[in-house]
Amino acid sequence: MSELAAQPARSRPTWWKWWICTLLLLATTINYMDRQTLASTSTRITQEFRLSEEQYGTLELYFGLAFAVGASLFGFIADRTSVRWLYPAVLVLWSIMGFSTGMAQTYAGLLICRALLGFFEAGHWPCALKTTQRLLAPKDRTLGNSILQSGTSIGAFATPLLMNVMLTNEPGSWRFVFQAIGAVGMIWIVFWFLSVREEDLNQPPPEDPVAGNSPLTTSATPDEASYWSVVFSRRFLVLLVVVVAINACWHVFRVWLPKFLIQGRGYEEKSALYFTSLYYVATDVGCLSAGAASIWLHRRGLSVRVSRTLVFTICAGMTALSALVPFLPAGWPLLVLLLLIGFGSLGQFPCYYSFSQQLSVRHQGKISGLLGTFAWAVSAPIHKFFGRLIDQTGKFDMGLTIAGWAPLVAALVLWLFWKDTADPKPS
Repeated sequence: MSELAAQPARSRPTWWKWWICTLLLLATTINYMDRQTLASTSTRITQEFRLSEEQYGTLELYFGLAFAVGASLFGFIADRTSVRWLYPAVLVLWSIMGFSTGMAQTYAGLLICRALLGFFEAGHWPCALKTTQRLLAPKDRTLGNSILQSGTSIGAFATPLLMNVMLTNEPGSWRFVFQAIGAVGMIWIVFWFLSVREEDLNQPPPEDPVAGNSPLTTSATPDEASYWSVVFSRRFLVLLVVVVAINACWHVFRVWLPKFLIQGRGYEEKSALYFTSLYYVATDVGCLSAGAASIWLHRRGLSVRVSRTLVFTICAGMTALSALVPFLPAGWPLLVLLLLIGFGSLGQFPCYYSFSQQLSVRHQGKISGLLGTFAWAVSAPIHKFFGRLIDQTGKFDMGLTIAGWAPLVAALVLWLFWKDTADPKPS
């Protein structure tokens, strides 16, 4: 507590906090552009390197397992060092690995680059969530996290469009795209250092009980609580179920959607890439809508907890529409269904992030990192088995269906087991 209050921050205007959220959005955009280049060029890469679907899934397995390791490590570092310096450092490192992927000449080289990309990209989330926790009041965090998270869909939307512009019929034309996207991150670093001072991130979160101001907080865990008491709390276990479920759903569609459209439903590459961009527009709308809906419900009388959980449940119901995928051939009903699934899939994340920010102030980096570790450790192996299933059956449908239903389990757990000792009504 004394460390947080050691350097009083000079007054900042309200708009500045939302500008920082916009910078976080841009960092997430860069993060996902570096990540999504593989999925967008997956058909070309599997053909050029003569990979089976299981081997392609193994690339995502290495990425995910490395991400799991990096999430805990960088979460630990974020609580013990300056986020103002850590954040741009990990961004530079993951950008270098994205650039290097375009130079890989062997399958082993792809695996190494993909693993190191995942490892360094993991540093983004502890840094970003610690930033929104320190700058935004609890009632504003779901919207702030929506802005942060929406960079996911913007990056994933922009990448296929770039692919359609930059890819040619020449073998290996995908390599330059990796290199171009990998170089973009250097611009972001300049704006970060110009916008953020060291003392900005050294303050107690607004309206937090340890700061001694407003009762509007939703935090029920004292900041003085030990790290292990937080980890073994009921609310941490609830979020463990939630983060595994929503990540499994999101990443299965993120990794396999272009292949599903091209190989599973017979769309041409350009058409599949254009639709993939539209899919991520839907995810962005869902993400921002979730944050806005949470605030809207709270202002109309629902507590912060209930408004977040209700929004999460609606989004989970939309991803569960994946049960219809096996029954729909190529055509507009299938595409509309996928857009609805995308809308719900990303809309769950800002709700989850806001819940996770209630667990601890002092241990925010370590807690978000550990939750990320569990999420990726469970979801990463799915891709290898998903690929094996496709090699054996030639179909994507069953795996997509199961992934879409996972968030419903998370919604049920939230309703049954997440309880706050302080669950405020709107002022």
